[in-house]
Amino acid sequence: MKKLIIAILLVSGLTGVISQNATAQKDSTSSTKVKALDVSLGGFTFKSAQRSKQDSLKNVEANKGRFIGGITFTRLDLGFSKLIDNGSFNLSPENEFLSYKGIKTSTISFDVLQFGYRFNPQFKVYLAGGFDWTLIRLRKNITIQQGTRDLAFVEETTNFSKNRFSNSYVHIPLNFELRSKENDNGKRFYFVFGPEVSFLLNGKVKQVSDEHGKVKYKDDYNFQSFRYGGTVRLGYGGIGLFTKYYFNDMFDSPAQKGLKNMSVGITFGMN
Repeated sequence: MKKLIIAILLVSGLTGVISQNATAQKDSTSSTKVKALDVSLGGFTFKSAQRSKQDSLKNVEANKGRFIGGITFTRLDLGFSKLIDNGSFNLSPENEFLSYKGIKTSTISFDVLQFGYRFNPQFKVYLAGGFDWTLIRLRKNITIQQGTRDLAFVEETTNFSKNRFSNSYVHIPLNFELRSKENDNGKRFYFVFGPEVSFLLNGKVKQVSDEHGKVKYKDDYNFQSFRYGGTVRLGYGGIGLFTKYYFNDMFDSPAQKGLKNMSVGITFGMN
């Protein structure tokens, strides 16, 4: 997972550098083509008809609506996950076995595709697709059981140095994005919100101990096969903050009814 995150960050960085270079070359080419004369007099600038016409065309083109889409490596979310048990951050006795280490319980997600429509430089709507992981670091020496109708566990005498319970989903968010005008540094503020649906890929238990070394088990572990929720992001430039909340229960198990999941963290690669 660490190698995957590093690779994503490298690709995002390279994409940004290539984009900046392409923009710089385009601006340079445009400036060489325009030979019109601007005259300043008494604090006022008088533009030639040729330059004024070109500026007007640029403004019209920038405000035109257009379709957007394709492969993208953006909106990398890194944050902390919290379980909410019927409205409380404290787990009920029925769910106490899921007691977790808050600072080591995390979420990771990123988008790889997006398709939408940009109405103008300040507003666009797009449907994205990507992957999402929730990684729960359990406190207790237990093993969540595979292939059970309800979420079940057994207590272990083994002392685990790591006991991680996780899930992975394909997620499909629908984003509504509001953006400010670019400032002198070419950066802008972003406000993004919208619903999201996810489809379960698998669940996993990863344990590390002196007695057994590293072991992994895969199963659906009664995680919801279909999950729906919402996301809000607020950012500036290429970085921001996000929060996600899932409206349906985390598990398809009667004993865990009302147990939901939310996350907060940092978003990299906003665009």
